[in-house]
Amino acid sequence: MAGRPIWKGAISFGLVTIPVSMHTAVESKSFSFNQLHAEDQGRIGYKRVCKVCDKEVTFDDIVKGYEYEKDHYVVFEDDELDRGVDGSPRTIDIVRFVPLNEIDPVYFQKPYYLAPVEASGVKAYKLLAQALGDDGRVALCKVSFREKEHLAVMRIVDDAIVLETMHWPDEIRAADFDVLDIDVEPSEQEIAMAKMLIDNLTGPFEPEAFKDTYREKLEQLVEAKVEGREILVAEPEESGKVLDLMSALKASVEATKDGADEAATG
Repeated sequence: MAGRPIWKGAISFGLVTIPVSMHTAVESKSFSFNQLHAEDQGRIGYKRVCKVCDKEVTFDDIVKGYEYEKDHYVVFEDDELDRGVDGSPRTIDIVRFVPLNEIDPVYFQKPYYLAPVEASGVKAYKLLAQALGDDGRVALCKVSFREKEHLAVMRIVDDAIVLETMHWPDEIRAADFDVLDIDVEPSEQEIAMAKMLIDNLTGPFEPEAFKDTYREKLEQLVEAKVEGREILVAEPEESGKVLDLMSALKASVEATKDGADEAATG
């Protein structure tokens, strides 16, 4: 289930307006631990304390402030932040349609489902969804929520419109590493062998074939602890340094041949 909406607004598509609700598309399955006092295993709590009067404050007593110079702030109410920037924070404005393969995945941030909220808007929603799905392009758009303007794309997943927030271009760091300036080039034979290895490991994307084995092992450790069983700590395997790249490539190709044959005969 998509769960409760986290935002409501409208898609602006030319002169067409499509009222939509936004829902979180993913949920974190990370294993979480509580911080405890080692002496008595009491939960660690955190107090919100004013650094001026040294008093503990509640959430109701907290306002948002921006420090424009040392120890000087301007204070904003939530409504001022929502309405004061551009006056229309509840609109997803489509600014351009672009081929998806022109966007480097490094820009993508977090996906959200968009759903129509009114029966009268379902037809326009499905029209946009079908047009995007048939065309192979995505809608590049801008939207404001959670006190930030986002660059985003809208694309189709299982007949639903997904809004994927993106990093702004000036947030992307350059892949600038001095070590890459070392003057060394792979041989043609090494490149050919690497491509053969890639071919052997190539197959369709089947998400159900992947699972978080680290989380499963953590759950087993917790269960063993609860039951009072001894935890056996495995010694880490030493990773040998590859001295002969070509030999390592040949061995890897040989080891993955069966997978390639199975995929071919699948």
